[in-house]
Amino acid sequence: MAYLQSMPKSETIQLREKHVGAACQLFFRSSPLKIVRGIAQFMYDETGERYLDCINNVAHVGHCHPHVVEAGRNQMSLISTNNRYLHDELVILAQRLVNTLPESLSVCFFVNSGSEANDLALRMARIHTKKKDVITLDHAYHGHLTTMIDISPYKFNLPGGPEKPDWVHVAPVPDVYRGKYTHPADSESVEEVGRMYADEVGNICNEIKNKNGGVCAFIAESLQSCGGQIIPPDGYFKRVYEYVHEAGGVCIADEVQVGFGRVGTHMWAFETQDVVPDIVTMGKPMGNGHPVAAVITTPEIAKSFSDTGVEYFNTYGGNPVSCAIANAVLDVIEEENLLERASRVGNHLLSRCEDLKHKHRLVGDVRGRGLFVGVELVTDRETRTPATAEAKHVVNRMREEKILISRDGPDSNVLKFKPPMVFTTQDADRLVETLDRVLGELDDTRISNIKLEVLVTPINTEVPKKENVIKSSVQKAIKT
Repeated sequence: MAYLQSMPKSETIQLREKHVGAACQLFFRSSPLKIVRGIAQFMYDETGERYLDCINNVAHVGHCHPHVVEAGRNQMSLISTNNRYLHDELVILAQRLVNTLPESLSVCFFVNSGSEANDLALRMARIHTKKKDVITLDHAYHGHLTTMIDISPYKFNLPGGPEKPDWVHVAPVPDVYRGKYTHPADSESVEEVGRMYADEVGNICNEIKNKNGGVCAFIAESLQSCGGQIIPPDGYFKRVYEYVHEAGGVCIADEVQVGFGRVGTHMWAFETQDVVPDIVTMGKPMGNGHPVAAVITTPEIAKSFSDTGVEYFNTYGGNPVSCAIANAVLDVIEEENLLERASRVGNHLLSRCEDLKHKHRLVGDVRGRGLFVGVELVTDRETRTPATAEAKHVVNRMREEKILISRDGPDSNVLKFKPPMVFTTQDADRLVETLDRVLGELDDTRISNIKLEVLVTPINTEVPKKENVIKSSVQKAIKT
């Protein structure tokens, strides 16, 4: 592959440091990647080096899918304007989305991002219920807008984060491995643990009713992503939704990261819990990298919103180019049978990751649905102590093996895999076999009561030599 960008990487770094805000952080900050091209499940750097992308749930149907690219190009050559004019792409997209959802969810509003979608959903909930109190889950992230930071413990719990508003109420995340209630450590069935977590939301609902008369909304990702690839116990959301509705609130399903068939068995992750939300938000994968998102709700909530007399206008939301691209994404999902692939490849990936649990003591838990998988690393399986430094080491080593993964969760010890939906069983095998080898390296070099030092290093343009990684990691170890 020919060089695709002429500017030296060092100059790109210098210009970024000079003109781009430091709060906009890079992956692999000590040695950032310069990615200039993507094809399907692969990304390429400026030298032509190819990386297997295991974390990009935005390029849902594969980087630069030809059908999606063509749809955008064709529509852009005709017209791109706002949705105050009639256009077939918009109404066709609305109809196609509604047809994938329960019958009660039939009214669409188009926006540009998941953050905007969740902000609009919250605004609708407040207008419809005439209440303000919102229940969110610990470690949740719902977007970067001010209102979304307010309901995102993932952000406001950070040392420099803003204070939690009084109208925000945080319920424990239903993490059955390292959460408030666990299975099987507490000798409870998974269903019983789910009930205990749901009852926490019920208690909050009662407190809000007694104090303020009722709940505005409960919002949650159908599967929590940034919180560590959390799969809620069966029956959890059904019980939670009952509590919220009894308190006069509406239930918002955030499908921004996990929707559009990623779970394999269903188009929307909330369907795996046999519930029907009052509002659904969607974004990221909807445009395969193009900014397009949506809020879909009931006629009753949409009427409350309209009855205010305040027009909702979004300059770019629902423009013909965005809608043409989103329609093309739906075409690919259907024509390439990507739900079936997510189920088949995801089950294979999950099974292979389970094998790692039997080989490596660092692997404490493996969980997932479809192509949404988490591997939680712990230094001690009994105490379930998070292996944060080891997880960081693994991510960096995998990058050196030309495989891109990431880590998340409140302790940054969960390896997360959410690749483009065109991921194959061969890709899954390569991912797991390489991870097996990297974990084996750690097994060989781990010393009792030693932890890897997490260093902050200046940005440089060279990757450490592969053969020196494990040696340097041990040299940097600190005895505790």
